[in-house]
Amino acid sequence: MIRRMIPALVIGLAGCAVLVWLGVWQVHRLAWKTEILDRIGTRLAAEPVTVPRDPDPARDAYLRVLEAGRIEPGELHVYTSVPSEGVGYRVIVPFRLADGRLILLDRGFVPIAEKDAPRRLGPIRVRGSLLWPDETDGFTDPPDLAKNIWFARDVGRMSAALGTDPVMLVTEASDDAAAPLALPVTIDIPNDHLQYAVTWFGLAIAWAGMTLYWLWRIKRRTD
Repeated sequence: MIRRMIPALVIGLAGCAVLVWLGVWQVHRLAWKTEILDRIGTRLAAEPVTVPRDPDPARDAYLRVLEAGRIEPGELHVYTSVPSEGVGYRVIVPFRLADGRLILLDRGFVPIAEKDAPRRLGPIRVRGSLLWPDETDGFTDPPDLAKNIWFARDVGRMSAALGTDPVMLVTEASDDAAAPLALPVTIDIPNDHLQYAVTWFGLAIAWAGMTLYWLWRIKRRTD
């Protein structure tokens, strides 16, 4: 009987160990993700500052800023949708800071019919957050340059197209009453690690129960 129970016991213990390890790993991931979300939330709630002299994506993403500058000619249009507004475009423009630097400004959303409507250029005061969106992957269509339609905010390519530094300021509010609908930066990073941890621990308990049942069946057959 003992000989027949050993393989079942080994398989049961190995399976439980793997499932418990996966649950513990998800708990560590939960702590890591929670820390990131808390840090982002703190940045988005902080008082705005001016754009740093040398913005860094790792250090300055989600940093709230308040800047007075000039909107220069040129627009890029990113195809998107807003639940309350429908389908349209984000309007990305070159924004000249007071110190002369030129960065990207995400002015916000316009409906499809207003894609090529004239918009204010020149002096403007903007409050918003710095962002380096991660919206492109192997399935993202390349921009239709002939129609000036982009399918993701790609800071590198957009800054090259408009001749700006690779920095994007996403508008939260401005002093332009006729500006596009602002789409402020929000925290949209999923954090499902608690659910995953509960799932793995639940599977470990179920595996342990199945192992005990298997051992009971072996013992019963050999009695």
